Amino acid sequence: MKIAIMAPLVTAIREPQLGGSQAFVADLARGLAGRGHDVDVYAASGSRIDGVKLIDTGVDPRALAGTLYRAPGASGSDADDGSDPLAAAAAAEAAFATAFAAVRSSRYDVIHNHAFDAPAIRLGTGLRAPVVHTLHLPPDRDLSAALRDAARRGRPPVVAVVSNSQAVAWRRVVPVDAVLPPYPSTRDIPWSSSAGQGAVFAGRLSPEKGAAEAIDIARAAGVPIHVYGDAYDEGYSREQIDPRRDLPGVSVHEAVPRPSLWQAMAEAAVVLCPARWDEPFGLAAAEAQACGAPVVAFSRGGLREVIVDRATGFLVPPDDIPAAAEAVSKVAGISRRACRDHAESHLDLGLSLDAHERLYRLVAGG
Repeated sequence: MKIAIMAPLVTAIREPQLGGSQAFVADLARGLAGRGHDVDVYAASGSRIDGVKLIDTGVDPRALAGTLYRAPGASGSDADDGSDPLAAAAAAEAAFATAFAAVRSSRYDVIHNHAFDAPAIRLGTGLRAPVVHTLHLPPDRDLSAALRDAARRGRPPVVAVVSNSQAVAWRRVVPVDAVLPPYPSTRDIPWSSSAGQGAVFAGRLSPEKGAAEAIDIARAAGVPIHVYGDAYDEGYSREQIDPRRDLPGVSVHEAVPRPSLWQAMAEAAVVLCPARWDEPFGLAAAEAQACGAPVVAFSRGGLREVIVDRATGFLVPPDDIPAAAEAVSKVAGISRRACRDHAESHLDLGLSLDAHERLYRLVAGG
């Protein structure tokens, strides 16, 4: 099949990736190409995906900084971030108009949109080929309105989400056609059967991801922690992470390419995922298990589908730092081989590619 993938334009698709959705777009494109499909990825300037045809849309991701996702009610500071909502919306509209104009210049069997923005939904409605929209984030007012409007204007959009938990939330708003989990390529991830040292947290430094809580959990458990992530939310990073940087046993690093992150996970005793929101999927938890590392997480959202409680890690009540610290003390009893086996059998990119191909054949009529 000839497939177009519209990437999120708010950031370049390159290592180190800003988030799990960007990482998965790269993995999906490579995986589909490896199965013999003709894949074009439309992405922001500065993107790079080895082994895949990448089309530079000419969009500077810095122009879309005002559209960076902020979890509702989660902010590192009560202060305004300085962005102009109207200007941000206009920038997104212009960026996706440019990107979809490029898509229209070629013929595709399927177009798969992974962008988070309402303009990407609206502008995808009039394309000749069927369009699949994967929703990587929780229900959002503007995106929901765009999907409903698209359904009224003609062929209903094909909507996919990344976990069963997310499907439940989105089905309260719009019909959901498929669950397409963004599993990692486990064969590319090294693992260790030997118990490692300390804890690792990996994710953007924003309130919903729980980096500050990860530090507090590690300190309560008496283990050192390495935190990997960039200051996505400057207020949060300044107010919650900076005061913790110099605490004993705490090492905060910039985001690193995934191969380096996987090595850190493979060498860790535990990976912490104390999400403060209903995590849509939880790629870091899936990658950790592929590395052989048990995961301790708050029992929220898609993390409940990624982690097998007491078999590949521990799910504890949301926001319960003492319970998470106690769980850290028990991870030596988790089999690292079991973590790897679970990832290979249930969380592998090949399973995701199978699901994508089934949906593509369905919407393309064969």
